[in-house]
Amino acid sequence: MSKANLFYAQSGGVTAVINASACGVIETARKHKDKIGKVYAGLNGIVGALHEELIDTNKESAKTIAALRSTPAGAFGSCRYKLKSFEENAREYERLMEVFKAHNIRYFLYNGGGDSQDTANKFAQLSIDKGYPITCVGVPKTVDNDLPITDNCPGFGSVAKYVAVSIREAGLDVASMCASSTKVFVMEVMGRHAGWIAGAAGLAAEQEGDAPHIILFPEIAFNREKFLKKVKSCVKKFGYCAVVVSEGVQNADGSFLAEAGGKDAFGHAQLGGVAPFIADMIKAELGYKYHWAVADYLQRSARHIASATDVEQAYAVGAAAVDFALAGKTAVMPAIIRGKGKKYSWRIGEAKLADVANVEKMMPRNYISRDGFHITDAAREYFAPLIQGEDYPEYKNGLPQYARLKKVLEKKKLKAWRG
Repeated sequence: MSKANLFYAQSGGVTAVINASACGVIETARKHKDKIGKVYAGLNGIVGALHEELIDTNKESAKTIAALRSTPAGAFGSCRYKLKSFEENAREYERLMEVFKAHNIRYFLYNGGGDSQDTANKFAQLSIDKGYPITCVGVPKTVDNDLPITDNCPGFGSVAKYVAVSIREAGLDVASMCASSTKVFVMEVMGRHAGWIAGAAGLAAEQEGDAPHIILFPEIAFNREKFLKKVKSCVKKFGYCAVVVSEGVQNADGSFLAEAGGKDAFGHAQLGGVAPFIADMIKAELGYKYHWAVADYLQRSARHIASATDVEQAYAVGAAAVDFALAGKTAVMPAIIRGKGKKYSWRIGEAKLADVANVEKMMPRNYISRDGFHITDAAREYFAPLIQGEDYPEYKNGLPQYARLKKVLEKKKLKAWRG
């Protein structure tokens, strides 16, 4: 009987280090050639499985796979595609089963956030019920840092480092011009319901007067009067005011300050535009000249300034996922467990997908200052280790060099998917 094959897919918004997890998966699987035949990667995530578009990673050289560790974004392609429940769309799950059977796939590793872990969990149970057991292991990933159980999420440390560096540098720029020009700078960062990214930007403020002066969190209801008073106070005291605002900041009634309209593939409200909204409010009420910026994709793709800690952890969860699968552990996810000593340490633990799926971890209130506009020392202790170290990619002609994959597809064995 031929050796079982492994299927790996990337899901949702990508990060600066998701490919480090892919590298961990593939390199670890290659060490177990006696147990694992081929490692397939879905072309554009789970959609690749539905369409039987399976990239044969065995066709990629060891050098190329190693280069994934320092390559941002999703090298195999990701997608925002949420599988419905089996009751709502049984055909999708049946199709996945057909593809996995046709290619002797017995291991399914899904690299994503809460929705992805939910999918992997559902499929693990379904495969048992249908009599073709597939070992399903989640691989944690999300810049939002909102998965439960794991201390932090691979991808977050690097985006945290990027926003902290960016607001520090932009703050210096504004400070140098504020006497006769711009007095307010607003930077919008990601974070739909959880303010982890916005909070991490607070690391840049090491002493009074440092940017950012104000942080707006989704966890704290926006108070217009209180906010404008704070901005005015900062300009008076420091000459300028640097604001970091999470895209998911809400009014007291729970509505988003800035909703772009529409929904994404996961059913989430499409956010964006809170920075100009805040900046215009300041201009209208206080008359200050302003500039604003939206970090957007830049914050999650900035591999050139990735956290070395984040890269190491991303690789580790990918490698651990393979180890879990080979050990027969299903419906689980490698989790990062923080050590209890004063010196930062971490190890890989294990979380049940049922406990991870569709659960969002918010910023603890004790991480946010009493006035709701900054972070506390407890937050600094949490954030600081996650941005430590630099792991620069190789440079050539002044530019970073990233992996270029062949993406050779396995020959199809089934009829085309018409779902």
